[in-house]
Amino acid sequence: MEDTLELYTEEEDPRYPLVCMDEAPKQLVGETRVPLPAQPGQVERFDYEYQRNGVANLFLAFAPLRGWRHIVVTAHRTRVDWAYFMRDLVDVHFPTAERIRVVLDNLNVHIRAALYEAFAPDEARRILRRLELHYTPKHGSWLNMAEIELSVLSRQCLDRRIPDHETLQREVAAWETERNSKGCSMNWRFTTGDARIKLKRLYPSIES
Repeated sequence: MEDTLELYTEEEDPRYPLVCMDEAPKQLVGETRVPLPAQPGQVERFDYEYQRNGVANLFLAFAPLRGWRHIVVTAHRTRVDWAYFMRDLVDVHFPTAERIRVVLDNLNVHIRAALYEAFAPDEARRILRRLELHYTPKHGSWLNMAEIELSVLSRQCLDRRIPDHETLQREVAAWETERNSKGCSMNWRFTTGDARIKLKRLYPSIES
């Protein structure tokens, strides 16, 4: 926990950018009847019946000090999917960084071995040399700013029926572009000092 909180107090360094990453599922839901359009005094109306079209996965990377985020929609959430997401982080989004400091949770797909499942050993090692993984503690995923950013995405963009993968990709891309254009960042206020007071029960008791 303190490792993550200390990262959040450091200033932006282009050589060592801070990136928080997380993922979330999205149920794809289609309409069985055409919605009734809005009219004066009447909101748009949808039928209670709907059609399930499977589930998509969203990987989100969030650089809070830059006010930048990027979302990738995938059909699955596997180690290989995560490995490709991390390769793009290294090669596409932060190609000049010496090492990217990534805050993420302890999900079983977030492991270094995933890179070796997706790529040849030399390529996997090349990518890993550019990554510095910082895991949030068990039951401490709330320390990950990307989780908060996903919550904003859910409220502003995903809280409705989205029928298919293509529509989902188009909608989250529009949300991403608008939010990045505004440079929306995050004012993180919970510090190591706060943790030692508010979460005192988590620290060992040492008697002198």
